Amino acid sequence: MTIFSIPFIVVIGWAVGAGVNYLADVLPWKRALTRPFCLKCQAQFPQKNYWFWPRRCPACGARRPWRTLAVEVFFSLAAIWLWQYPSPPLGFWLSLLLLAYFGVVVVIDIEYHLILHPVSLVGTVLGLALGVWWRTQQFDPSMSSLAAWWFGLWTSLAGGALGFGIMFFFYGLGGLFMRLMNRLRAETVEEDALGFGDVNLSGVLGLLLGWHLIPVGLFLSVLLAGGFSLLYLIIKLFTRRYHAFMALPYGPFLVAGAACLVYFPQGLLNLLR
Repeated sequence: MTIFSIPFIVVIGWAVGAGVNYLADVLPWKRALTRPFCLKCQAQFPQKNYWFWPRRCPACGARRPWRTLAVEVFFSLAAIWLWQYPSPPLGFWLSLLLLAYFGVVVVIDIEYHLILHPVSLVGTVLGLALGVWWRTQQFDPSMSSLAAWWFGLWTSLAGGALGFGIMFFFYGLGGLFMRLMNRLRAETVEEDALGFGDVNLSGVLGLLLGWHLIPVGLFLSVLLAGGFSLLYLIIKLFTRRYHAFMALPYGPFLVAGAACLVYFPQGLLNLLR
């Protein structure tokens, strides 16, 4: 990367981050692509105010959330990093596209505890396409392209079914556990350990990772979720804000587990040696 290409890559990263913010703003409310609107008063946001400056609603004066700048800065820096170190089978553009999808999932799940069905449907198409591409790039070059394509398709579909099935099993266990707690405590506990959106997301990640990597990705997500939950619990106990059955969104941990395998495979291998 030359010093002259850095501003171009930063602009690309900023544009991707702005798109992630837009989708995270409108999809949870409208379930469709619409004109930008104020999250506080629902008035339409002028395009200039929404995308550039001043990022303030002219109707009620509310500023766009702090997440807006954080996401744009993250993707600007991530674009620079991916330009130098893209995921080997995907390259820069596909690596950035996948990261943008991950960003939409994570932001919406953190803010609304939702993994939307339209997002899962788009992820199914993206995960299958990238998963097949990934497998075909790793296939023996002496074999025909048709054989490589069928191998990639079968590996991805099997991974999607396995990821969906594993998480569906734990989703069912979580439902049984919550019903048992409701009966024992004689009160209704509204928080679910897992939602069906997490099941769908696991299927999407299985399509991407394939049947041989999705168990590893789910295992990594469990480790990350466990470590973060322990830290979160300690903080809540010290601040005396803890209450039973506090639920954390699980989607970000599923994404983090998959992202480790896609973007940091060599680092994981070195860690396990």
